Formats: sequence, C-alpha cells, structure tokens
Amino acid sequence: MSDNTSKMRQEILEIPQAAARLLADGAIEIRRIADELRTKDPAFAISIARGSSDHACSYFKYASEILLGVPVCSVGPSVASIYKAPLKLKNSVSLAVSQSGKSPDIVEMARAARRDGAFSIALTNNPSSDLARVCQETIDIHAGPELSVAATKTFVNSVVAGLMLLAEWSEDAKLQAALVALPEHLAKAAALDWPEVRAAIGAHKSLFTLGRGPGWAISNEAALKFKETCQIHAESYSSAEVLHGPVSIVGEGFPVLCFASGDAAESAVVSIADEIAAKGAVVFVTSDKAHTATQISSIRTGHPLTDPLCLMVSFYAMVERFALAQGNDPDAPRHLRKVTETI
Repeated sequence: MSDNTSKMRQEILEIPQAAARLLADGAIEIRRIADELRTKDPAFAISIARGSSDHACSYFKYASEILLGVPVCSVGPSVASIYKAPLKLKNSVSLAVSQSGKSPDIVEMARAARRDGAFSIALTNNPSSDLARVCQETIDIHAGPELSVAATKTFVNSVVAGLMLLAEWSEDAKLQAALVALPEHLAKAAALDWPEVRAAIGAHKSLFTLGRGPGWAISNEAALKFKETCQIHAESYSSAEVLHGPVSIVGEGFPVLCFASGDAAESAVVSIADEIAAKGAVVFVTSDKAHTATQISSIRTGHPLTDPLCLMVSFYAMVERFALAQGNDPDAPRHLRKVTETI
C-alpha cells in the first residue's frame, strides 16, 4: 500500500477484517446480552445517537421491527442534556451508539434512560468510555483505531453488532449464518467503486440518495459522506417520500443514487428510480430490475438484512475516490473533528 493512500481508503479495506474480528471476539458477550433481552422481553426500544451512529440506529430500527416486532424510536439527546425531561421507559431497552463514547449529550441521555427504567446498552468502539460507564451493558464493536474523520469501519461494525444482537435475541439461524459469511462479501464489495456514478456526478453540487427500510439507513449515511468528504449537498429520502415534493427540483442530468437490496422493497425502490429517470435525471440503482434507471454492480449476500452493508462498502470506495478526484482530503474534511462533543 503506497504512502499516499488515504487513511479512509485503508480503513475501507480493513472493514472485512474488522467485521470478522467482531464476529469472533464479540460473539460471547453479545449472546449473553441477547439472552437477557429474551428474558426481559421489552415492549419497545429507544436509540440514542448522532451522525453516522444515528444511521446505524436507523438500520437497527428496521431490523428490529422486521425480525422481532419490537418498535424502535430515536430519542433526541437534548431531551435529557438540555431539557432535563424524564421519560416513561419502563419495560424498554435503550441502545446508545457512539464510536468514541465521549459526547456529553449522548452520555447524559443514556444515563437518564437507565434512571427512567430502560435496560441500557452502550454500543461503542471504546469500552472504557463514559458512555460504557453509565450503561448497564456494553457491546464493544472491535473496529480497531479509526483515524480518518469520516467514519467507515466503525459504522459497518456498529450495524453488524446490532444485527448480531438481534440474530441472537430472535434466535434466527439464517441471519446468524449470513453474518458469519458477511466478511467475504464485504471484501468483494470493497473492490467496486462505481466509476460511472463518479463520472455522472461530475461538477454537480446537489444530488439525491434514495433507499427503503434498511437501505434508507444506508442512503442517509451516503448523503452524509457526500457532504463530509466532497462538500456536495446530498439529500437522502425514502423512495416512498421523494415524490411528495422533493422531486420538483430534479432537472435534466440531476444525479440520483438508489440503494436497492434483495428484500421486499426492491421492486418499489426500482419503480421510483425508473420514474425519476424518465423525468431526465441520471439515476443509478443497485438492481437488475431497472428499465429506465441505470444498473450499477453490487454484491448480494443471500440475506436481505446483510445486503445493504455491501452497498455501503462499495459506496465508501466510490466516494473516497470521488473526493480525491475533486481535490478534497477525505481524511480531514473542513470544519470537522473526529470526535464531536455536543451538549
């Protein structure tokens, strides 16, 4: 690997190994926590996070609701850190996600959730952090040091850890097997970097990313990474929402990137992709079912809840190359720091 390879690129290529390490080293602890959740049988869950970690929570939300029927809602950390408002959290579980575990508002909301009756779990890359200290249980995501400001492997491992927890909680053998096989698929996904997407974006400074279900969580993370690494105004929408107003700004050549997985929403996502392409937009979609939109290569895993992670890794590979081509440093986006501490 050459000295001028970005840290972001190095960390993208480390994702398969990081996921494999989590699957090996985190399995016993996650299984124990899942056993406790099965015994407690919570009626609902809350998530506490910001940025990429909040997108990981969105992924967890859909997976929880699809697999277990346990609804998950995102609670704004300011409810506790600024407004000091108690919540009715009896018979619930709280999942606080932060790669650093240091942000004061996340820590305070996690502390308050435990006080207010939730079974509190920290999911972090820093098991000795303040966040871990205030929660009853901690899941170490085992991502290893992440030096690039733009989170990549910590996002993927946060999602994998959440899926591991749900797979054990639901005792879903198919998802458990898909997770074991996932690192191999992630390695293949890292080799795709979508040059046709990079060429179509070109000098455009605005675009849409679209998805549905867990794919919408990936769309949210992609839009954030376009902003962080490329200074592009990217907006993420559920494919079910984009026609309710946002599509009005779509003009000839407007770039749209649609994340479609092999799940029940694939046809719906592709249908919207085709419809927007017919309006003159340059639309890319990760599906072979498209008629008007352009298909881009993707790695399918054989399970609908792990497919989107391969899309994420290919996107990361693409956006890092695009950022460098535009003269941006993906390791040090302007105005940003690795750890953001808000109150």
